[in-house]
Amino acid sequence: MLKCCSDGCEANRASSRSPPDPHHRYFPGSLLLTCTFCVPRLPSTVGFCSSRVLSRCGLGQLGVGLAQMLRKQYGTDNVILSDIKKPSPDVYKSGPFVYADVLDYKLLRELIVNNRITWLVHYSALLSAVGEANVALARKINITGLHNVLDLALENCLRLFVPSTIGAFGPSSPRDPAPDLCVQRPRTIYGVSKVHGELMGEYLHHKYGLDFRCLRYPGVISVNTTPGGGTTDYAVQIFHDALSTGHHECYLRPETRLPMMHIADCHRATVEFMQAPECQLTLRTYNIAAMSFTPEEVAQEIRKHLPHLKVTYNPDVVRQSIADSWPVRFDDSNARRDWGWTPVFGLEELVTDMLNSIQSRRAKEGLPAS
Repeated sequence: MLKCCSDGCEANRASSRSPPDPHHRYFPGSLLLTCTFCVPRLPSTVGFCSSRVLSRCGLGQLGVGLAQMLRKQYGTDNVILSDIKKPSPDVYKSGPFVYADVLDYKLLRELIVNNRITWLVHYSALLSAVGEANVALARKINITGLHNVLDLALENCLRLFVPSTIGAFGPSSPRDPAPDLCVQRPRTIYGVSKVHGELMGEYLHHKYGLDFRCLRYPGVISVNTTPGGGTTDYAVQIFHDALSTGHHECYLRPETRLPMMHIADCHRATVEFMQAPECQLTLRTYNIAAMSFTPEEVAQEIRKHLPHLKVTYNPDVVRQSIADSWPVRFDDSNARRDWGWTPVFGLEELVTDMLNSIQSRRAKEGLPAS
């Protein structure tokens, strides 16, 4: 049975609506982060202590960068990365790393107790297109893994962050813009699991005082990881193709507009939201936005740097149908008002940064530009 722990814990303070301890507002003490991205494997996890952070979304697209940001703020030894696969030499040398599986409840409990975790960040999920290809595995990771961390967060009075997504909306949702509160009804297992997470977290907050926090991410664009199953992945691959072959075949129609965000803004939003005093929050789940563009618009912006880029369009039925059910813009006015969210990267800044970063990486690897 789910229950809260001692009377003095943060969840009980939230339940009574008394002001949170200022030490918990800005430094979590301990944090555990779970995550798996885009691949059919079991998830990973991260965490923070009064003096240490256990990061268990360690090797995913968002986990490595988030851990780097947290280590800069709280110290390398205070962020412990974890995953179920072997880390690269660079990641292993960058700070502490441990094995953890988000579906192993006993192991997660040991990590939380032994490392005195006080924050939990849960990133584990199979993304939209991959989830549709393996619904059973997506249900296991995206929902069973979520219930593990919800139970552990409640049992140990943790502050819990669970990201949601543009995929939490469906064809009956308002599309331009999509507000924080509206009809959702997604049509992918990925989206269904995210709505389930939003509602379970909000229920446990109101029922037991769990300090649950959730951000709906748009498509996240990063140079550090290769695309792997998301509907918005074309917006990463097009940069690599522009600098390697000069040709990109897009699986969406040229006019398909979707909300997007540079990964640096995504990381910063996550940390700022986790650090925000609870008394400032009027919602448990917020949209965050930065820009919205189509494949043709990002291609035109890239051509300002690389005029030779050729883009052809061969829409994939599954991914196009998913994209057509999603919002074209997010309304993030509540996040801007409540905790001061403001993006840094627009389309022009994103394109310049992505091209420069990939070009630099290719030069270091001895690879030619197209």
